[in-house]
Amino acid sequence: MALDGIFLYSIINELKSCLLKGRVNKVNQPEKDEIVLSISNNRKSYKLCISASAVYPKIHLTTISKPNPITAPMFCMLLRKYLNNSVIIDIKQFYTDRIVFIDFKSLDELGFDSIYTLVIEIMGRHSNITLVRKRDNIIMDSIKHVTPEINSVRNIYPGIEFVLPPSSNKLNPLNYSYESFKEYIYKNNISLDNKLFSRVFMGVSNPLSKEIWYRLNNNNIEINYDNLNLISEFINNMFNEIKEEKLDFSLYKKDGTFKDFHCIKLTNLTNYHKEEYNSPSDLLQNYYLKKDKEDRLNNKASSMQKLININLDRCYKKLGILKNTLDECEKKEIYKIYGELLTANIYNIKSGDKEINVLNYYTGENVVIKLKENKSPSQNVQFYYKKYNKLKKSEESAKTQIKITKDEINYLQSVFTNLKNAEDYESIEEIKSELIESGYIRFRKNKNKKQKISKPMHFKSSEGIDIYVGKNNFQNDYLTLKFANKHDIWLHTKEVPGSHVIVKNFGNVSDKTLEESANLAAYYSKGKESSKVAVDYTEVKNVHKPNGAKPGMVIYYTNKTIFIDPKQPELERLK
Repeated sequence: MALDGIFLYSIINELKSCLLKGRVNKVNQPEKDEIVLSISNNRKSYKLCISASAVYPKIHLTTISKPNPITAPMFCMLLRKYLNNSVIIDIKQFYTDRIVFIDFKSLDELGFDSIYTLVIEIMGRHSNITLVRKRDNIIMDSIKHVTPEINSVRNIYPGIEFVLPPSSNKLNPLNYSYESFKEYIYKNNISLDNKLFSRVFMGVSNPLSKEIWYRLNNNNIEINYDNLNLISEFINNMFNEIKEEKLDFSLYKKDGTFKDFHCIKLTNLTNYHKEEYNSPSDLLQNYYLKKDKEDRLNNKASSMQKLININLDRCYKKLGILKNTLDECEKKEIYKIYGELLTANIYNIKSGDKEINVLNYYTGENVVIKLKENKSPSQNVQFYYKKYNKLKKSEESAKTQIKITKDEINYLQSVFTNLKNAEDYESIEEIKSELIESGYIRFRKNKNKKQKISKPMHFKSSEGIDIYVGKNNFQNDYLTLKFANKHDIWLHTKEVPGSHVIVKNFGNVSDKTLEESANLAAYYSKGKESSKVAVDYTEVKNVHKPNGAKPGMVIYYTNKTIFIDPKQPELERLK
């Protein structure tokens, strides 16, 4: 669900109570379309997250810290110049639309008071964050520039006057009359269905409109044009509860996935699990945290995923050709027999013969062997022997190449799985380094750039046993070949790409710890969404890396297998 104007109304009330008269201490821009303002007020510190993401635009208080780029973007530098040490004097919403104005009072270069307005537009792909000088309504800068080439109707870039987006002319749900409600429906020929209220009222989303429709039906209010007065009275009472801040901040989950949220109780979602929150910011932070993170990480990894898919396609095509070669090589024994039969009957072959009918002493049946009429009898014999030897060598080469190609496919699939499971930018950068070292990416190394190295995931079992999980093939090699003791337990999904898991073994590992470790191996593998995933386990001393093998590729023996239905790990994860 998108963040609508009604939910935004509840956020504005929270921001007013926490941030008004607060002072801006710091401005950061951790993402290209997101800023974070650090604000102190009444001896408390707050972080205001504002995102103009095309997929997940938002504004809310946050407790999460993100790493910042080494060099601050230009928009961040401009905000630091004008907003650092400024005081928030006003926060307001444009009626119930998804537009927010935050006014900051600061001293200009000459020491005079100046007011700047941060305009936040939460409108999908048109979302933006713009700093406007209030005295003359001039744009100082915006996080996204909209030039005439992009939009001929409305432009946003430094030096021009700020203009609001075109008005929808919908009714303000917090301030309307029955007459205006009735007139708007008739004037605009609004059909009476479950999207009625999103078509009439500003800031009402389709899910909220469906909720109002559901409540009307549950209260036996017939929805027709003759009943508009009763409908208007009913929804006016609902919206009055919002003005009185009788709100219900809840997330709705189904099959373990967040499906919807709102500040109004969504009673129509009867088969959903409800998760309640104390504030709209807590709700939004939890809802968007995973979704936004996954989206940004996927964007960061998309070029590598495309590269891996191209190489996988190449490998599968090569594998197909090699298998066809093997099929052709199955004929080699026939050519060998033809050579032997021609040798035995060479005295019966005359120059210029096109074929010869001879007895196959292996089967007891006659066989017709074609001959090259321009070749001598001995040359015809050699022709079949050469063909046999050529196919024999091709078969040996094809078998070797098939093994190499299958190993490459397994390696690429393991890298792809690691990319899918990556939880931070450092992990993605390490996988990129791995692809560079493996020769899949050509890259000129920057000696001045220091890369952050992340550590393997570290869990504690319910019995307090240390469990380590590799996030990429470099870490897999490190854990298995360098870090682990020979008696530690090594786990990996059977014939499925995934992470190496090491259980520190200071005695006998219990079945419970073994099962928890196997769940980690299955969860951080390609079989994450499957059931009954086979996980092999053995002592580390039984795991070896073949010479010349790619990162993360090992062989093992004397293993046992456990079957697991992967689920989200509930173990304590250490940092």
